[in-house]
Amino acid sequence: MKKDLMILGIESTCDETSAALLKGGREIVSNVIYSQIEEHKKYHGVVPELASRAHAAKIAAVINEALGDRPLDYVAFASGPGLPGGLMVGRVAAETLANFKKTPIIGVNHLEGHIFACEFEGTEAKARLSFPLVALVVSGGHTELWYVKGYGSYKILGRTRDDAAGEAFDKVAKLLGLPYPGGPQVSKQALSGRRDAIAFPRPLLPGTWEFSFSGIKTAVSYYLRDHKEVSIPDVCASFEEAMVETLVTKTLLAAKKYKVKHVAVGGGVAANTLLRGRMTEKAKLMGIETHFVDRKLSSDNAAMIALAAYKKLEHAEKTGKPVKKNINIDPNMKVRNWD
Repeated sequence: MKKDLMILGIESTCDETSAALLKGGREIVSNVIYSQIEEHKKYHGVVPELASRAHAAKIAAVINEALGDRPLDYVAFASGPGLPGGLMVGRVAAETLANFKKTPIIGVNHLEGHIFACEFEGTEAKARLSFPLVALVVSGGHTELWYVKGYGSYKILGRTRDDAAGEAFDKVAKLLGLPYPGGPQVSKQALSGRRDAIAFPRPLLPGTWEFSFSGIKTAVSYYLRDHKEVSIPDVCASFEEAMVETLVTKTLLAAKKYKVKHVAVGGGVAANTLLRGRMTEKAKLMGIETHFVDRKLSSDNAAMIALAAYKKLEHAEKTGKPVKKNINIDPNMKVRNWD
């Protein structure tokens, strides 16, 4: 592939409308993100219909700002998983732009983008991931563990059976009357609380790599019901401790089982300070190197979509096989191997 290949990525899977231009698979030329937090704040969560309308209203302006009059070689968009309305807006925008610019189009898996984004340092993709590795995708809508042999070569170890980690943070924040989005608010309150104040459960689910966070959320609800006076900082600190301990323990157990020396953590919850510190500390004791996504690129963004597309194109060139376009949207899309 040419060194200055220009890929425009489009992200619209949930509540961020984003377009980004990636040059040569490395340099983020632009990364425009319109956040819908204000639209959803009063509902303490994402309302799919409102999200779809906001995507439709903003996506043209976001793409224009990201692309400008620059040259373009490929258009990439997140074809799943995500909210159906948002995915359709992204697909229509990508197809329209590709037809107008007479460029190829490629759909990519949103979750792959979260892991590949661990390669970004600031505005450049610098260090390539080291394989094999265990990947933790941890966000508002997803919590999954993967064994990754290489780009496009995965074994899904486990997913959440109910709430995703970020969803659990948001629901606990709502129980406590904290603003949306809840994750940062819970972490902020936790700074002045005691992490051992309340013994919330650690759902490790022995014998499986799956997650389940609804029980921790319910335990918080029962604690608030049964105690007239509560310390919000203590509740937040104890809840965050239980969540992080569960995520770190299961991830590192998987790393030990599969004898890997690298762990990658991507997704919105990867910005959590306690998770980053605890995972790094405990992994280091095991001789494992951790790779976290840059905080600024941990939430949904189009730069990671453009990078995922570049990796697929690079793989196709190396193998001599045509790249799969995957432009049909799939709200429940699972990660699939490229070969």
